[in-house]
Amino acid sequence: MAKRNAQDGDTITIKKYANRRLYNTGSSSYITLDDLAKMTREGVDFKVVDAKSGDDITHSILTQIIMEEEASGQQMLPVSFLRDLIGMYGNSMQSMMPSYLEASMTNFRQNQTKLQEAFKKGISGNPLAKIAETNLAVMKAMGDALIPGSKTSAGGTKPSDGEELAALRKQMAEMQKKLDELGK
Repeated sequence: MAKRNAQDGDTITIKKYANRRLYNTGSSSYITLDDLAKMTREGVDFKVVDAKSGDDITHSILTQIIMEEEASGQQMLPVSFLRDLIGMYGNSMQSMMPSYLEASMTNFRQNQTKLQEAFKKGISGNPLAKIAETNLAVMKAMGDALIPGSKTSAGGTKPSDGEELAALRKQMAEMQKKLDELGK
């Protein structure tokens, strides 16, 4: 995809010619639907116009991108949703659907951002994440114990089976204690 030449915040105009070619006026280059999909994912604001008539055909082109994504095995829209959506055409609720879907998507993006921020902050305050972390430590210790030569003590020698078993028992006891505390 050609780099965007327009100033940030400007809407790039894409011209669609009769031969189905798409021309990015911002970069003065021909592009594909895949390039438009990438621009969409990157948040680049663009509109697609019919080169001959000047009609805005952005909606049709975006719908075409969705159809190609769905056909390529990257299905995201459940059949039941598609049936419901088709059923809304001609329905008295049709005029309300665009604003409802837009508000739903905005809410989804906000929740997604909050979830990502929570993961970035770490697992320090999440008891379930602490359990998962403990489970991973136990599994690692078990793996180290079961795979010969995979773990050595600080002195460079392999700990005895008794030491490994004691360490595993200690970790299991700690995990059980944490589970008991969470259950209270």
